[in-house]
This record gives sequence, C-alpha cells and structure tokens, in this order.
Amino acid sequence: MTFAPGQVVTVFRSRLREDNQEEYGETADHMSDLARTMPGYVEHKAFTADDGERVTLVTFADRASHDGWRTHLEHRAAQHRGREAYYQAYSLQVADVTGVSEFPPS
Repeated sequence: MTFAPGQVVTVFRSRLREDNQEEYGETADHMSDLARTMPGYVEHKAFTADDGERVTLVTFADRASHDGWRTHLEHRAAQHRGREAYYQAYSLQVADVTGVSEFPPS
C-alpha cells in the first residue's frame, strides 16, 4: 500500500443481477487488466459483503490519470453494458486524498 496526498480514490458500490454472471466476470477481468495499463494507476481491490454488496476501491495518482480512466472508450462501453446487463444498483463516490496516515510509518 502506497498512498499519498493528491491521489484520487473511487469507491464503487454495487449489487449484481442474478443473470449474466459469466459475462460480468469476463468483463470485470478485462477491465482489471486494462486499468493496470493506464498511466497513473496505483491499485484496485474488490470486496464482497455477506449481504451481496460489492465494493471496489480504485486509486489513481492524480485527477488527470483518474479522468483518463473514467473516459477511456473501452471503460465507457463496459459501464454502458453494466447498466444494461450486470447491475441491479450501484453508486460511485470519487474523493481527492488530502492526507495519509500509516502504521507503521513508512
């Protein structure tokens, strides 16, 4: 974990529909691979709660690299397909990192 002020973190919370799980998995894997190639990519991690809610945290080095990912044509197409076929519901929060605290200190 390497975090720093100036980074941009996206919190993507979602609930999947029961159909299209295989297609969703293939798309999610492709988007993960693609994100890793983007300039300024730091990391992303996904978690699933006991109630089925999924949370993905995505970190980019700065606003410009975040916006590059947000507007990437393949990512935009996957977002559209997600609304059409994968997600029952989702919410998205984007935050600028203004401070970092770590233990043990780096």
